[in-house]
Amino acid sequence: MEKVVAVAVGATRPAICSPSLAEVDFRTSVKMSGFFNVSRLRSLQPIKALEESATASVVQESAAISGNNLCQNSTVAKSTNILWHKNSVDKRDRQQLLQQKGCVIWITGLSGSGKSTLACALSQALHWRGKLTYILDGDNCRHGLNRDLSFKAEDRVENIRRIGEVAKLFADAGVICIACLISPYRKDRDACRSMLPEGDFIEVFMDVPLQVCEARDPKGLYKLAREGKVKGTF
Repeated sequence: MEKVVAVAVGATRPAICSPSLAEVDFRTSVKMSGFFNVSRLRSLQPIKALEESATASVVQESAAISGNNLCQNSTVAKSTNILWHKNSVDKRDRQQLLQQKGCVIWITGLSGSGKSTLACALSQALHWRGKLTYILDGDNCRHGLNRDLSFKAEDRVENIRRIGEVAKLFADAGVICIACLISPYRKDRDACRSMLPEGDFIEVFMDVPLQVCEARDPKGLYKLAREGKVKGTF
C-alpha cells in the first residue's frame, strides 16, 4: 500500500498511515483545533512521503535534466562553479504588486553639497505619494557593509561596486533606491549604471561650488584637510 504523510495541527511529527485514514485523521485534527473552516479543507491533501532516500531523490532529479534544460556552471571573478537560479516571481511581478517601477537614483557630489539632504527629502516626498523607497547613504554603508574599506583608490572602487550591487537588488525588488555618496570616479558610476537595464539608473550631480561646500563643512573634513590632518576622504 502506498504510504503517505499526514501532518496534523499541533502534531510533533508526521504519522505514516493509509490514504483514507490520513485524510480522516487530518480533517478531524483540524476540525478540533478550531482554526480552520472544514468546508475549505478540500484543497488540503495529505503529503506523499518520499519512498527513496534524500540522496536517491536528488540523483533522480539530476538525471531528469537533459538537452536544453541542462544549465552550465559559471565562473565570475573568484567565484567558481556557481549557477544562477531563476525565480518564478520576477521584477515585473514585484513592480505590479507595489504599483511602481524599481530604479536607482544615484546622487553624487562633493562632501557638503547636500546629497544626503536631497535624498531624505526625495524619499519623504515619494513616501507621501505611496511609493516605497530606500536610501543607501555612503557614510551609513561604511558603518556596516563597507566598514572594512578605507578611502584608498582601490577601496573606493570596491565601496562603489558593493553599493551598486545592493542598489541593483533593491531596484530588482521593485523599490526606488536612492544612493547618495561622493563617488568621484565616472568609470565607477558607469560600472554601476551598466548593472541595470537602460533607463533604470538616474544620475544626479549636486553642482555646488567648492567654496560653498567648504563653508558648510558639516563633518569638519575641509577644516581637517586644510590643517593636513586628514587625507583621501573626499
